[in-house]
Amino acid sequence: MAEAATRQGRIYRDFSRVLDYAAYDALPDDWLIGVTDVVDSTAAIARGAYQEVNFAGVSIIAAVGNRLGSYDFPFTFAGDGAAFALPGEARAAATQALEQVIASASTDLRLTLRGGLIPLSDIRAGGHDVRIARYAVSDQAVYSMFAGGGLKWAETELKRGRYAIAPAEGVPKPDLTGLSCEWLPIPNRRGLILSLLVEPCENTDGETFAALARQVLAVFDADPRDGHPLPMTVPALSDSGRRVDVGEWLEIASHSDFRKYDDVLRLTLDCSQEQADAVEAMLRRAAGQGLVRYGAHRQTHALMTCLVPSVNPKAHLHFLDGVGGGYAKAAEMLKTSARHRE
Repeated sequence: MAEAATRQGRIYRDFSRVLDYAAYDALPDDWLIGVTDVVDSTAAIARGAYQEVNFAGVSIIAAVGNRLGSYDFPFTFAGDGAAFALPGEARAAATQALEQVIASASTDLRLTLRGGLIPLSDIRAGGHDVRIARYAVSDQAVYSMFAGGGLKWAETELKRGRYAIAPAEGVPKPDLTGLSCEWLPIPNRRGLILSLLVEPCENTDGETFAALARQVLAVFDADPRDGHPLPMTVPALSDSGRRVDVGEWLEIASHSDFRKYDDVLRLTLDCSQEQADAVEAMLRRAAGQGLVRYGAHRQTHALMTCLVPSVNPKAHLHFLDGVGGGYAKAAEMLKTSARHRE
């Protein structure tokens, strides 16, 4: 059941509820959708820049939130990029934040970050939508979920050169206060870290996809923590002088985004080889039936990027990916399978 309603979507505490399209609420027609992604992130990850790719992906969320003085807007992290939604009057602030993170990615991280703002009215005119629900992982941390196919459409249009924010010279550094990658890669405990993406095909109805997604999640029910990739004990920090007690760590773990939906079911899981094999076999069958496209990537460690808003430190958020390519590698497989079906 929904716990509450906001203009950015109803809030749910049961993740399976956000797999139902009926759980999502429409945004006003005059809103904007922002999208970023690291160009050729696969090559960057291959040269060992996985932390830089994740940092660049989250940076626009931090930059927009700090510029607005609030993180009370819908956003989602996709590994090598992010998406967010804002009212039309925030266009100038969002444009400035995008210009700054694009420049910073180039000069500070040696990455090309592509970013743009797409009117929601254009997305709807293109036959898609962006609808919002919110999933509460704890009393303090709430993540936005996206449905309607609009994010994929927006990203495709951006890659075609439409709506893109042009790189600008001489712009100030973005305000990334609260954004950090202070944890060393976190090893698996059950066999591997699985990065999994599952996307419904165009003709797959919502009920069919939701049922399949629940079957995927059920594979990990044997684990009392549903495949959560963060341990109950405190892992290693990159700063060996900093100390985090168990209570603080458990709160951090409870605020992480290892499960989400943003037109794609997106999972970062600690699981066994047998569980990964079972899920991939299930998804191969569904893909063969034309129900879904999927991408999966296996690695040994998870990676966490943290955002602690200065305006509300208790609402700290922790974005998860896999060290060995994670969502970017899984997305590469998903795109390859989509091309083969065309």
